[in-house]
Amino acid sequence: MKSAEKQKPSQNHDLIQKKLIFLTALCLFFSAVEFAIPKPIPFLRLGLANIPIILSFFLLSPVYSILLIVLKIFVQNLISGTLFSYTILFSIAGSFASGLGMLALYSVLYKGRRQLISLIGLCLAGALLNSLGQLAVSYFLMFGQNTKYIAPVFLCLSLATGLLLGIFTEYFVRHSKWFDLAVNGGPK
Repeated sequence: MKSAEKQKPSQNHDLIQKKLIFLTALCLFFSAVEFAIPKPIPFLRLGLANIPIILSFFLLSPVYSILLIVLKIFVQNLISGTLFSYTILFSIAGSFASGLGMLALYSVLYKGRRQLISLIGLCLAGALLNSLGQLAVSYFLMFGQNTKYIAPVFLCLSLATGLLLGIFTEYFVRHSKWFDLAVNGGPK
């Protein structure tokens, strides 16, 4: 029979694995929802699949949050049929710029008692970083100098979607009983 000390790391690993699987499934679900919503501009997304990424900052270590970003890129491009297309480069650039930027901001400005940035600010920064990553790919691979013509529209739309996503995420984190249970073990 295993001692309690030997079971704890295994149980902790199982819990981390379950959280990662659940958050990946949420990315898949939100990607499917987003794919069904008509896009007025190519590559424009609401960013719903970023909600599980932000939640992972509370629930997982940074290494697993980065793994979730990779899994999100995979499932988004699988759903949209662009897994083996050049357009995956837009997804990779935007997702990594956004995910790593938000993770850094969360770690420095939000985590613990500091909370010098709201989740709305975090989502706004993530949306802008996502657009900047995609615009960089657009500049180097497609449009060159002409990228400056689409940049203002992209950046303004990213502010709008980032604000909406931030409001929703802030509300969810503050009011969700499931989330409170997952992070804190329930109400205190």
